[in-house]
Amino acid sequence: MPETHIASGKVREIYEIDEERLLLVASDRISTFDVVLPTEIPDKGRVLTGLSGYWFTLLAPIVPNHMLAIRDDGRSMECRRLEMLPIECVVRGYLAGSGWKDYRASGEVCGHRLPEGLQESDKLPEPIFTPATKAVEGHDENITREQAAELVGEERFREAEEVSLRLYKTAADHALRAGLIIADTKFELGIDTDGNLVLGDEALTPDSSRFWPGDSYEPGRPQDSFDKQFVRDYCETTGWDKTDPGPELPDEVVQVTRKKYHEAFERLTTIPFPAYLDDPTVVLG
Repeated sequence: MPETHIASGKVREIYEIDEERLLLVASDRISTFDVVLPTEIPDKGRVLTGLSGYWFTLLAPIVPNHMLAIRDDGRSMECRRLEMLPIECVVRGYLAGSGWKDYRASGEVCGHRLPEGLQESDKLPEPIFTPATKAVEGHDENITREQAAELVGEERFREAEEVSLRLYKTAADHALRAGLIIADTKFELGIDTDGNLVLGDEALTPDSSRFWPGDSYEPGRPQDSFDKQFVRDYCETTGWDKTDPGPELPDEVVQVTRKKYHEAFERLTTIPFPAYLDDPTVVLG
């Protein structure tokens, strides 16, 4: 029985296999400033699927995940269906992006009062859980822990916070050994039919995380990013107004970005990317 297409995201297509299973297919589309660009990045979808599979396997002792199998194409993952929590579970270990913006304005990030005098990209004393709403269109909005607890219930909120922090700390330690800093990341958590918390969507990819090269890290400025930075920088030079449609990407930008995705995959997994293309199950240990 062929799968039924049920939803499209910026990057993913979602199909129903049956009542209990979904097929998540990661395309090579790339979005920047919340707009999907007309040019694709070859292999990007396979990198996202393979990295997610790798992290799901590594982090399974902390919390179960929705992965059932990665198909031979390397970009399609069979998953358990979950009822997703209505919040983004964001963990920040460093001060960057909207967290830096909020800190400069108020000295706080999502209700966390931080020490005075921190610089952009500084490592935080401890990682912090900074939930956000899920925006159907446009940007996710940062919310306080109290607002998040109202959305999911106090007990479930505490569980989501604890699990997210443990996932981040374990992954950040692992990445540091590979010379990469995970500045922040976004987890999607859901509930299975037994009421258990389960990690879903994707995990710790260049699309859901801010990866920085450890060897050039220097607080007090924005860092070189290991994901879409090249694409963002190019888009900034075109005079584009950041509304749909986005600009076409020149081949040089496509190739450099593709290489960045390959390098993130290989450094984090220590698996050569061609080996993953030959047999996607190599990421499952």
